[in-house]
Amino acid sequence: MWYIPGVNVNNPYLLLTPGPLSTSATVREAMMKDWCTWDDDYNQGVVQPIRRQLVRLATRQPGYTSVLMQGSGTAGVEAVLGSAVPAEGKLLVLINGAYGRRMADIARCLGLNLATVEVAETEPLSAGLLTWALAADPAISHVAFVHCETTTGILNPLAELCGAAKQAGKTLIVDAMSSFGGVPMEVGELAIDFLISSANKCIQGVPGFSFIIARETAMAQCEGQARSVSLDLFDQWQCMERQGGKWRFTSPTHVVRAFAQALTELKREGGVAARHQRYQGNQRALVAGMERLGFQPLVARDWQSPIITVFAAPTSPAYDFKRFYSGLKERGYVIYPGKVSAVDCFRIGTIGEVYQQDVAGLLAAIEDVIFW
Repeated sequence: MWYIPGVNVNNPYLLLTPGPLSTSATVREAMMKDWCTWDDDYNQGVVQPIRRQLVRLATRQPGYTSVLMQGSGTAGVEAVLGSAVPAEGKLLVLINGAYGRRMADIARCLGLNLATVEVAETEPLSAGLLTWALAADPAISHVAFVHCETTTGILNPLAELCGAAKQAGKTLIVDAMSSFGGVPMEVGELAIDFLISSANKCIQGVPGFSFIIARETAMAQCEGQARSVSLDLFDQWQCMERQGGKWRFTSPTHVVRAFAQALTELKREGGVAARHQRYQGNQRALVAGMERLGFQPLVARDWQSPIITVFAAPTSPAYDFKRFYSGLKERGYVIYPGKVSAVDCFRIGTIGEVYQQDVAGLLAAIEDVIFW
């Protein structure tokens, strides 16, 4: 196996994925201690500071709170959809990829009154489309969409979509799973009611919990509406509020402590703006190098996020993704299979503990492994 700078024997490859992603040694080291979930040094010393820091990252405006939820990012999405939409409400989900479709699947499983509008996976959502959908169905009370749709890496126009939803007076739910912490946004100015993200994305923690940043008034309206016991957003929030950071059920303590360290490292890097700049540099270097090697990105530059990039598969009949993937993994790099329905493709992430020298190493490995 090749030696990859920065990758030790415990991490034989770099994760070039949208999460879980490669983390720093110090984030991993933070998990090497056990914590008692009843003690103030955990609840008051770790959980509560995380909640406050998340709100500060999200907005300078008052009236926002945060809550941590056990489980994956999808569990966080289900907690919000299952708690925020009342029985008499109606949810509109805007879709341009697999993760928007997953939101709609969750809504159907929960028995929510649901409407969907879907566009092609390689196209962004638009405020005009949202305005049209809301005018066509006045019963819609809640709007949900994915900010960075990691099916393709498209960054949907957040400000325009939020503006259209709020102008119509709708409750706004944004899946910012793959963008929060890595793409600048001001949640209060955007008037987002519920924003959902996960520990193992741009904050650069490890998998184990999701988090929701919400307007306090919107959170209060969730009381008694949950369609799940473990994913009751209001009850989880109230427990953390009233018991000083206490989780209702078993807290993923090691993951939470790693996240606290990841937040410290985000601040040390210079905050979201600096991290966004690094991710952009990674992604631009990747595309330039891949185009030099004959690969073409699927998404137009204007809509491309710095999070993950989709490349069309080579047209050669000799090309095989599994063989390509295995060759790169042997050289210390892990990429992602494609998820676009109608196109043979693969994805490469540029977030996590990844720098331009890592991208250069990946490009050299790709050039070396090309067998077709």
